Amino acid sequence: MRLKWETKLGIALICSTALIYGLKFLIIGDEGGSNTLTYIFNALGFLPVNVLLVTIILNQLLAVRSKRERLQKMNMVIGIFFSEVGATLLKHFSDADPHLDQLRGNLLIRDSWTETEFDQIRNYLQGTEQTVIIQRIDLQDLRNFLIQHRDFLLRLLENPALLEHATFTEALRAVFHLSEELESRDDIASLPGQDIAHLTIDIRRVYDLLTPEWIEYMRYLKSHYPYLFSLAMRKNPFDEHANPVIAG
Repeated sequence: MRLKWETKLGIALICSTALIYGLKFLIIGDEGGSNTLTYIFNALGFLPVNVLLVTIILNQLLAVRSKRERLQKMNMVIGIFFSEVGATLLKHFSDADPHLDQLRGNLLIRDSWTETEFDQIRNYLQGTEQTVIIQRIDLQDLRNFLIQHRDFLLRLLENPALLEHATFTEALRAVFHLSEELESRDDIASLPGQDIAHLTIDIRRVYDLLTPEWIEYMRYLKSHYPYLFSLAMRKNPFDEHANPVIAG
C-alpha cells in the first residue's frame, strides 16, 4: 500500500531527529560537552519535530475544520433548495408515480432510523428507475413554478459551495434543464405525443436524481439538526398523509 506524502514526510523528519541526536552522542558523548554545542544539537534535533507538528498535524486539523465548515455551508444551501423548490418537485412527481405505493414504505423516514436504514434505501434507489405518468402532472403549473424560481436556480448553480458536491450539482442541472424545456414551450396544453415523451424523460431524470439527494439531506438533518429534521419529516413529499401540525 502506497504511503501518503504526509506519512513519508513524518518518517523522514523523525529519522532526521534521530540522526541529529545520534551525531550529538557520537561527537560530545553522554557528558554533554560545551553548553553551546549541546544547545546547537538540541535545537537542530527539535527542528524536524517542530516542522512535523506545525506542517502536518496542525495542517491536518485546519483541513478537517475547513472541510467541516464547507460541508455545513453546502448542506445549508441544499436545505434552502429543498425548502424552496426540491420538496415541491418531489411532491409533484411522486403523486404521478404509479409505483409509489411500493416505494413509499421505504421513504417514510422516521426519527428511529439508523445509518444502516439510510444506506439501504440509498442503495435501493441507485439501482431503481422511477416511473412517472406525465398526464397526472399539471405541466402548466409546473412550468409556472419553475419559471418563478429560475433566478433562484441560477444563483444556486453559481454558488461555489456546491462545486464539491457532484451528485447534487448534477441534480440541480437536471432541474434547470427541465425549467428551460418547459419555458421554451408556449402552449403546454397541446403538445404532440413525441414531445410529451421527451418531457417525461426530463422529468424522470429530475425525479431519479433528486430522490437520493433528499435522502442524504434528511440523513444530515437527523445527525446535526434534529429540530429541522422533525419538520422535514412531517412535510415528507412522499407521504400522502404528511402534516406539519403535531397531533395532540
